[in-house]
Amino acid sequence: MTAHNSGSGSGSGRVHRFRSARRVPAALTALVVLGVAALFLYDLAAVRAGRPGMNWRGDLADALANHTPADLGVQLIAGALVLAGAVLLLLALAPGLRRILPMLPPDQRAGVRAGLGRKDAAQILRDRAMEVSGVRSVRVKMGRSHVGVRATSHFRELDDVRADLDAVIAVGIEELGLAHPPQPRVRVRR
Repeated sequence: MTAHNSGSGSGSGRVHRFRSARRVPAALTALVVLGVAALFLYDLAAVRAGRPGMNWRGDLADALANHTPADLGVQLIAGALVLAGAVLLLLALAPGLRRILPMLPPDQRAGVRAGLGRKDAAQILRDRAMEVSGVRSVRVKMGRSHVGVRATSHFRELDDVRADLDAVIAVGIEELGLAHPPQPRVRVRR
């Protein structure tokens, strides 16, 4: 379980997902790569316009003068750099702690957030499911919006085991105290 003190009570009643601290470094890296690419592009344009290139890049400018932007290799490299920059920006903006499920806080004004790891939540639900009579083995896969429960039964009717598992998993999910409770998908087989 993870706890985080945000220092400011939002009071909105809405619980947000945890975000990774890598957003700022990734954004800075993307901006540096973008700046270097823009510098190279500026130097290429200056050389193509007949102005002298940067002194420390004279050799590179000569190599670039031999390859025009119409060359397939130059276009592929430029496309790869654009794609790499877009991926870096996407990673900088996307939440990175997807393995932590946010929990409901007991008091919104306290500014304390709690989260439960997906593997931990799956283990708790697995232990609860193993207590159901007739269940031999259980696999639980915890996602953000769904819980996949695959059980093997060995002596009870499958419909009875499925009904008991549905009830136990529903209570288990409720007791986890998640901000966005996932929907269970229960499968039982022999």
